[in-house]
Amino acid sequence: MNQIIFKAFLAAFLLLGNVVYLKAQEISAMQAPQVVSPEVGPNNAVTFRVLSETANSVTINGSWMGFGKTLPLTKGEQGVWSVTIEPLASSMYHYNFLVDGVATIDPTNPHALRDGTRYASLLMVPGEGAELFQMNDTPHGNMSQVWYNSPSLDINRRMYVYTPPGYESSNEYYPVLYLLHGGGGDEDAWTSLGRANLILDNLIAQGKARPMIIVMTNGNAWQTSTLRQKPGLPPITRESYVQFQGQFEKSLVEDVIPFIEKHYRVKANKESRAIAGLSMGGGHTITASITYPGTFGYIGVFSSGIFNQNENMDEMEKKFLALKASGVSKYWVACGVDDFVMESNKRLLDVLKQTNFEHEYYENEGGHTWANWREYLSLFAPMLF
Repeated sequence: MNQIIFKAFLAAFLLLGNVVYLKAQEISAMQAPQVVSPEVGPNNAVTFRVLSETANSVTINGSWMGFGKTLPLTKGEQGVWSVTIEPLASSMYHYNFLVDGVATIDPTNPHALRDGTRYASLLMVPGEGAELFQMNDTPHGNMSQVWYNSPSLDINRRMYVYTPPGYESSNEYYPVLYLLHGGGGDEDAWTSLGRANLILDNLIAQGKARPMIIVMTNGNAWQTSTLRQKPGLPPITRESYVQFQGQFEKSLVEDVIPFIEKHYRVKANKESRAIAGLSMGGGHTITASITYPGTFGYIGVFSSGIFNQNENMDEMEKKFLALKASGVSKYWVACGVDDFVMESNKRLLDVLKQTNFEHEYYENEGGHTWANWREYLSLFAPMLF
Protein backbone atom coordinates (compact mmCIF):
# COMPACT_ATOMS: atom_id res chain seq x y z
CA MET A 1 0.00 0.00 0.00
CA ASN A 2 2.80 2.38 0.84
CA GLN A 3 4.39 1.65 -2.56
CA ILE A 4 1.10 2.55 -4.30
CA ILE A 5 0.85 5.84 -2.38
CA PHE A 6 4.48 6.66 -3.24
CA LYS A 7 3.91 6.06 -6.96
CA ALA A 8 0.79 8.23 -6.92
CA PHE A 9 2.68 11.00 -5.09
CA LEU A 10 5.58 10.76 -7.57
CA ALA A 11 3.20 10.98 -10.57
CA ALA A 12 1.48 14.03 -9.10
CA PHE A 13 4.83 15.68 -8.39
CA LEU A 14 6.07 15.10 -11.95
CA LEU A 15 2.80 16.40 -13.39
CA LEU A 16 3.02 19.55 -11.26
CA GLY A 17 6.65 20.00 -12.35
CA ASN A 18 5.67 19.80 -16.01
CA VAL A 19 2.91 22.36 -15.52
CA VAL A 20 5.33 24.76 -13.79
CA TYR A 21 7.90 24.23 -16.57
CA LEU A 22 5.36 24.83 -19.36
CA LYS A 23 4.04 27.93 -17.58
CA ALA A 24 7.58 29.27 -17.28
CA GLN A 25 8.09 28.66 -20.99
CA GLU A 26 4.82 30.40 -21.77
CA ILE A 27 5.72 33.46 -19.67
CA SER A 28 9.20 33.55 -21.20
CA ALA A 29 7.70 33.42 -24.70
CA MET A 30 5.27 36.22 -23.81
CA GLN A 31 8.11 38.37 -22.53
CA ALA A 32 10.43 37.77 -25.51
CA PRO A 33 10.13 40.31 -28.32
CA GLN A 34 8.16 39.04 -31.32
CA VAL A 35 10.40 39.61 -34.33
CA VAL A 36 8.87 39.58 -37.81
CA SER A 37 11.33 39.88 -40.68
CA PRO A 38 11.10 40.65 -43.50
CA GLU A 39 7.76 42.46 -43.43
CA VAL A 40 6.48 43.70 -46.79
CA GLY A 41 4.07 46.61 -46.51
CA PRO A 42 1.07 47.27 -48.77
CA ASN A 43 3.16 49.68 -50.87
CA ASN A 44 6.09 47.21 -51.09
CA ALA A 45 8.20 49.07 -48.53
CA VAL A 46 10.08 46.41 -46.58
CA THR A 47 10.98 46.34 -42.88
CA PHE A 48 13.83 44.14 -41.68
CA ARG A 49 14.33 43.23 -38.02
CA VAL A 50 16.82 41.19 -36.06
CA LEU A 51 17.19 40.55 -32.32
CA SER A 52 20.67 41.12 -30.92
CA GLU A 53 20.88 42.65 -27.46
CA THR A 54 24.69 42.65 -27.35
CA ALA A 55 25.56 43.84 -30.87
CA ASN A 56 27.24 47.21 -31.29
CA SER A 57 26.17 47.63 -34.92
CA VAL A 58 23.90 45.88 -37.39
CA THR A 59 23.74 46.61 -41.11
CA ILE A 60 22.08 44.97 -44.11
CA ASN A 61 23.28 44.26 -47.63
CA GLY A 62 20.73 43.33 -50.30
CA SER A 63 20.80 42.44 -53.98
CA TRP A 64 18.80 45.61 -54.73
CA MET A 65 21.76 47.67 -53.48
CA GLY A 66 25.10 48.38 -55.11
CA PHE A 67 27.87 45.83 -54.63
CA GLY A 68 29.42 46.14 -51.15
CA LYS A 69 26.94 48.78 -49.98
CA THR A 70 25.23 48.47 -46.62
CA LEU A 71 22.42 50.19 -44.74
CA PRO A 72 22.44 50.58 -40.94
CA LEU A 73 19.69 49.26 -38.69
CA THR A 74 18.58 51.16 -35.57
CA LYS A 75 18.48 49.49 -32.16
CA GLY A 76 15.10 49.68 -30.43
CA GLU A 77 13.48 48.26 -27.32
CA GLN A 78 14.49 44.81 -26.04
CA GLY A 79 17.47 44.70 -28.42
CA VAL A 80 15.50 44.55 -31.68
CA TRP A 81 17.27 46.27 -34.57
CA SER A 82 15.20 47.42 -37.55
CA VAL A 83 15.17 49.42 -40.75
CA THR A 84 12.47 50.17 -43.31
CA ILE A 85 13.55 50.67 -46.92
CA GLU A 86 11.77 52.42 -49.76
CA PRO A 87 9.31 50.35 -51.82
CA LEU A 88 10.96 47.70 -53.98
CA ALA A 89 9.78 46.67 -57.40
CA SER A 90 7.98 43.34 -57.45
CA SER A 91 10.70 40.71 -57.91
CA MET A 92 12.95 38.23 -56.11
CA TYR A 93 15.85 39.47 -53.96
CA HIS A 94 18.31 38.16 -51.41
CA TYR A 95 20.02 39.80 -48.42
CA ASN A 96 22.27 39.35 -45.39
CA PHE A 97 22.59 41.05 -42.02
CA LEU A 98 26.05 42.04 -40.84
CA VAL A 99 26.11 41.85 -37.04
CA ASP A 100 29.27 43.59 -35.82
CA GLY A 101 30.66 42.95 -39.29
CA VAL A 102 29.82 39.23 -39.39
CA ALA A 103 27.48 38.25 -42.25
CA THR A 104 24.47 36.14 -41.27
CA ILE A 105 21.14 35.11 -42.70
CA ASP A 106 17.90 36.45 -41.22
CA PRO A 107 17.18 34.04 -38.32
CA THR A 108 13.40 34.60 -38.50
CA ASN A 109 13.17 34.09 -42.27
CA PRO A 110 12.90 30.36 -43.12
CA HIS A 111 13.63 30.95 -46.82
CA ALA A 112 17.36 30.85 -47.56
CA LEU A 113 19.47 30.13 -50.64
CA ARG A 114 23.09 29.26 -51.35
CA ASP A 115 25.50 30.87 -53.79
CA GLY A 116 28.67 28.78 -53.70
CA THR A 117 29.86 28.94 -50.09
CA ARG A 118 27.70 31.97 -49.26
CA TYR A 119 24.20 31.73 -47.80
CA ALA A 120 21.61 34.49 -47.98
CA SER A 121 17.97 35.04 -47.05
CA LEU A 122 15.32 35.16 -49.75
CA LEU A 123 12.91 38.06 -50.19
CA MET A 124 10.01 37.81 -52.61
CA VAL A 125 8.19 41.11 -53.14
CA PRO A 126 4.74 40.18 -54.44
CA GLY A 127 3.25 41.45 -57.67
CA GLU A 128 3.50 40.88 -61.38
CA GLY A 129 7.31 41.01 -61.43
CA ALA A 130 7.62 38.10 -59.00
CA GLU A 131 4.94 35.84 -60.45
CA LEU A 132 7.28 34.03 -62.83
CA PHE A 133 9.69 33.06 -60.02
CA GLN A 134 7.06 32.03 -57.46
CA MET A 135 5.60 28.63 -56.74
CA ASN A 136 2.17 29.33 -58.18
CA ASP A 137 -0.92 27.14 -58.25
CA THR A 138 0.04 25.44 -61.51
CA PRO A 139 1.15 21.91 -62.49
CA HIS A 140 4.73 21.33 -61.38
CA GLY A 141 7.55 19.34 -62.91
CA ASN A 142 9.87 17.17 -60.85
CA MET A 143 13.47 17.84 -59.84
CA SER A 144 15.81 14.87 -59.51
CA GLN A 145 19.39 14.68 -58.25
CA VAL A 146 21.00 12.18 -60.57
CA TRP A 147 24.42 10.54 -60.25
CA TYR A 148 26.17 9.52 -63.46
CA ASN A 149 29.54 8.18 -64.50
CA SER A 150 31.85 10.57 -66.36
CA PRO A 151 34.60 8.56 -68.10
CA SER A 152 36.01 11.81 -69.50
CA LEU A 153 36.71 13.05 -65.96
CA ASP A 154 37.15 9.59 -64.40
CA ILE A 155 34.65 10.29 -61.60
CA ASN A 156 31.02 9.84 -60.68
CA ARG A 157 29.24 13.19 -60.73
CA ARG A 158 25.88 14.66 -59.83
CA MET A 159 23.45 16.70 -61.92
CA TYR A 160 19.95 18.09 -61.43
CA VAL A 161 17.34 17.03 -63.98
CA TYR A 162 14.00 18.82 -64.36
CA THR A 163 11.23 16.85 -66.04
CA PRO A 164 8.15 18.89 -67.03
CA PRO A 165 4.62 18.35 -65.67
CA GLY A 166 3.11 15.17 -67.09
CA TYR A 167 6.43 13.54 -68.01
CA GLU A 168 5.97 10.50 -65.76
CA SER A 169 2.44 9.74 -66.98
CA SER A 170 3.08 10.14 -70.71
CA ASN A 171 4.93 8.33 -73.48
CA GLU A 172 6.01 11.56 -75.15
CA TYR A 173 9.62 12.31 -76.10
CA TYR A 174 10.92 15.74 -75.07
CA PRO A 175 13.56 18.26 -76.17
CA VAL A 176 16.38 19.10 -73.74
CA LEU A 177 17.97 22.33 -72.51
CA TYR A 178 21.45 21.92 -71.01
CA LEU A 179 21.66 24.86 -68.60
CA LEU A 180 25.06 25.84 -67.18
CA HIS A 181 25.96 27.84 -64.06
CA GLY A 182 28.67 30.45 -63.54
CA GLY A 183 31.94 30.60 -61.61
CA GLY A 184 31.58 29.83 -57.89
CA GLY A 185 28.34 27.95 -58.49
CA ASP A 186 27.55 24.29 -58.95
CA GLU A 187 24.70 22.01 -60.04
CA ASP A 188 22.40 23.56 -57.43
CA ALA A 189 22.73 27.16 -58.66
CA TRP A 190 20.09 27.28 -61.40
CA THR A 191 17.38 25.96 -59.07
CA SER A 192 18.33 27.66 -55.79
CA LEU A 193 19.19 31.08 -57.22
CA GLY A 194 17.90 30.86 -60.76
CA ARG A 195 14.51 29.28 -59.99
CA ALA A 196 14.76 27.52 -63.37
CA ASN A 197 12.25 24.79 -62.50
CA LEU A 198 9.63 27.29 -61.30
CA ILE A 199 10.22 29.59 -64.28
CA LEU A 200 9.59 26.66 -66.64
CA ASP A 201 6.57 25.49 -64.64
CA ASN A 202 5.01 28.93 -65.01
CA LEU A 203 5.99 29.47 -68.65
CA ILE A 204 4.61 26.06 -69.61
CA ALA A 205 1.38 26.69 -67.68
CA GLN A 206 0.96 30.00 -69.53
CA GLY A 207 1.55 28.34 -72.88
CA LYS A 208 4.68 30.45 -73.47
CA ALA A 209 7.22 27.60 -73.54
CA ARG A 210 7.16 24.05 -74.78
CA PRO A 211 7.47 21.29 -72.18
CA MET A 212 11.15 20.38 -72.04
CA ILE A 213 13.69 18.59 -69.87
CA ILE A 214 16.38 20.77 -68.27
CA VAL A 215 19.76 19.30 -67.33
CA MET A 216 21.88 21.25 -64.85
CA THR A 217 25.22 19.61 -64.12
CA ASN A 218 28.33 20.74 -62.26
CA GLY A 219 30.55 22.88 -64.50
CA ASN A 220 33.59 22.53 -62.23
CA ALA A 221 35.52 19.64 -63.78
CA TRP A 222 37.40 19.04 -60.51
CA GLN A 223 34.22 18.46 -58.49
CA THR A 224 31.99 15.42 -58.12
CA SER A 225 29.10 17.49 -56.76
CA THR A 226 28.33 20.48 -54.57
CA LEU A 227 31.60 21.66 -52.95
CA ARG A 228 33.12 18.17 -53.16
CA GLN A 229 36.41 17.81 -55.00
CA LYS A 230 37.58 14.76 -56.89
CA PRO A 231 39.20 12.44 -54.29
CA GLY A 232 42.95 12.98 -53.91
CA LEU A 233 42.94 16.28 -55.78
CA PRO A 234 44.75 19.19 -54.08
CA PRO A 235 42.91 22.51 -53.65
CA ILE A 236 42.39 24.34 -56.94
CA THR A 237 44.44 27.47 -57.51
CA ARG A 238 44.46 30.04 -60.28
CA GLU A 239 47.49 28.26 -61.76
CA SER A 240 46.16 24.70 -61.50
CA TYR A 241 42.76 25.71 -62.90
CA VAL A 242 44.27 25.87 -66.40
CA GLN A 243 44.64 22.08 -66.57
CA PHE A 244 40.85 21.69 -66.58
CA GLN A 245 40.15 23.93 -69.57
CA GLY A 246 37.95 22.14 -72.08
CA GLN A 247 37.43 19.09 -69.85
CA PHE A 248 33.92 20.00 -68.70
CA GLU A 249 32.75 20.67 -72.26
CA LYS A 250 34.09 17.27 -73.35
CA SER A 251 32.33 15.59 -70.43
CA LEU A 252 29.08 17.42 -71.18
CA VAL A 253 28.92 16.27 -74.80
CA GLU A 254 30.54 12.84 -74.49
CA ASP A 255 29.21 11.76 -71.06
CA VAL A 256 26.17 13.77 -69.99
CA ILE A 257 24.25 13.88 -73.29
CA PRO A 258 24.59 10.11 -73.92
CA PHE A 259 23.46 9.41 -70.32
CA ILE A 260 20.39 11.61 -70.70
CA GLU A 261 19.51 10.14 -74.09
CA LYS A 262 19.80 6.62 -72.68
CA HIS A 263 17.84 7.14 -69.46
CA TYR A 264 15.19 9.71 -70.41
CA ARG A 265 12.58 9.95 -73.17
CA VAL A 266 14.23 12.66 -75.23
CA LYS A 267 14.45 13.58 -78.89
CA ALA A 268 18.06 12.75 -79.71
CA ASN A 269 18.78 15.23 -82.46
CA LYS A 270 20.33 18.66 -82.87
CA GLU A 271 16.97 20.39 -83.40
CA SER A 272 15.85 19.15 -79.96
CA ARG A 273 18.99 20.11 -78.03
CA ALA A 274 19.67 23.56 -76.58
CA ILE A 275 22.57 24.81 -74.51
CA ALA A 276 22.79 28.02 -72.48
CA GLY A 277 24.93 29.31 -69.66
CA LEU A 278 25.75 32.38 -67.61
CA SER A 279 29.22 33.87 -67.13
CA MET A 280 31.61 30.89 -66.88
CA GLY A 281 28.75 28.73 -68.13
CA GLY A 282 28.41 31.07 -71.09
CA GLY A 283 32.08 30.43 -71.84
CA HIS A 284 31.40 26.70 -71.58
CA THR A 285 28.47 27.16 -73.97
CA ILE A 286 30.64 28.91 -76.55
CA THR A 287 33.41 26.29 -76.29
CA ALA A 288 31.09 23.26 -76.37
CA SER A 289 29.15 24.56 -79.37
CA ILE A 290 32.19 25.40 -81.51
CA THR A 291 34.11 22.27 -80.48
CA TYR A 292 31.15 20.00 -81.28
CA PRO A 293 29.33 21.72 -84.18
CA GLY A 294 26.10 20.02 -85.11
CA THR A 295 25.31 19.04 -81.52
CA PHE A 296 23.09 21.95 -80.44
CA GLY A 297 20.40 23.66 -82.49
CA TYR A 298 19.80 26.44 -79.95
CA ILE A 299 22.54 28.40 -78.17
CA GLY A 300 22.20 31.04 -75.42
CA VAL A 301 25.11 33.07 -74.01
CA PHE A 302 24.25 35.08 -70.88
CA SER A 303 26.65 37.70 -69.45
CA SER A 304 29.62 36.10 -71.11
CA GLY A 305 31.76 36.18 -74.23
CA ILE A 306 35.33 35.58 -75.38
CA PHE A 307 37.32 36.09 -72.19
CA ASN A 308 40.84 35.63 -73.56
CA GLN A 309 42.00 38.98 -74.95
CA ASN A 310 44.86 37.19 -76.72
CA GLU A 311 42.58 34.74 -78.49
CA ASN A 312 43.53 34.05 -82.11
CA MET A 313 40.49 35.67 -83.70
CA ASP A 314 41.18 34.18 -87.15
CA GLU A 315 41.00 30.69 -85.67
CA MET A 316 37.94 31.67 -83.66
CA GLU A 317 36.18 32.90 -86.81
CA LYS A 318 36.93 29.59 -88.55
CA LYS A 319 35.30 27.71 -85.69
CA PHE A 320 32.23 29.93 -85.81
CA LEU A 321 31.98 29.45 -89.57
CA ALA A 322 31.98 25.67 -89.02
CA LEU A 323 29.28 26.07 -86.36
CA LYS A 324 27.27 28.25 -88.73
CA ALA A 325 27.58 25.64 -91.50
CA SER A 326 26.28 22.94 -89.14
CA GLY A 327 22.97 24.77 -88.87
CA VAL A 328 21.86 26.68 -85.77
CA SER A 329 18.21 27.60 -85.33
CA LYS A 330 18.83 30.31 -82.72
CA TYR A 331 21.96 32.02 -81.37
CA TRP A 332 20.93 34.40 -78.59
CA VAL A 333 23.26 36.69 -76.62
CA ALA A 334 22.29 38.82 -73.60
CA CYS A 335 24.24 41.16 -71.34
CA GLY A 336 23.58 44.03 -68.92
CA VAL A 337 24.96 47.48 -69.75
CA ASP A 338 26.84 47.63 -66.45
CA ASP A 339 28.21 44.09 -66.60
CA PHE A 340 31.95 43.85 -66.05
CA VAL A 341 32.17 41.23 -68.85
CA MET A 342 30.91 43.69 -71.46
CA GLU A 343 34.25 43.79 -73.30
CA SER A 344 34.26 39.99 -73.56
CA ASN A 345 30.66 40.16 -74.73
CA LYS A 346 31.65 42.65 -77.43
CA ARG A 347 34.42 40.35 -78.69
CA LEU A 348 31.83 37.60 -79.14
CA LEU A 349 29.49 39.96 -80.98
CA ASP A 350 32.36 41.03 -83.25
CA VAL A 351 33.03 37.41 -84.23
CA LEU A 352 29.35 36.85 -84.95
CA LYS A 353 29.30 39.97 -87.08
CA GLN A 354 32.50 39.12 -88.95
CA THR A 355 31.18 35.66 -89.83
CA ASN A 356 27.69 36.92 -90.73
CA PHE A 357 26.37 34.50 -88.13
CA GLU A 358 22.67 35.23 -87.67
CA HIS A 359 22.02 36.02 -84.02
CA GLU A 360 19.92 38.11 -81.66
CA TYR A 361 21.34 40.41 -79.01
CA TYR A 362 19.45 41.57 -75.92
CA GLU A 363 20.89 44.31 -73.73
CA ASN A 364 19.23 45.51 -70.55
CA GLU A 365 19.94 47.46 -67.38
CA GLY A 366 22.05 46.10 -64.56
CA GLY A 367 25.15 43.99 -64.33
CA HIS A 368 26.39 40.53 -63.41
CA THR A 369 23.37 39.49 -61.33
CA TRP A 370 20.89 36.69 -60.89
CA ALA A 371 18.11 39.19 -61.49
CA ASN A 372 19.36 39.45 -65.07
CA TRP A 373 20.03 35.74 -65.52
CA ARG A 374 16.52 34.79 -64.39
CA GLU A 375 15.17 37.32 -66.88
CA TYR A 376 17.37 35.92 -69.66
CA LEU A 377 16.12 32.39 -69.04
CA SER A 378 12.50 33.59 -69.06
CA LEU A 379 13.12 35.22 -72.45
CA PHE A 380 15.23 32.44 -73.97
CA ALA A 381 13.09 29.41 -73.02
CA PRO A 382 10.04 30.52 -75.09
CA MET A 383 12.29 30.72 -78.20
CA LEU A 384 13.23 27.05 -78.01
CA PHE A 385 12.09 24.14 -80.10
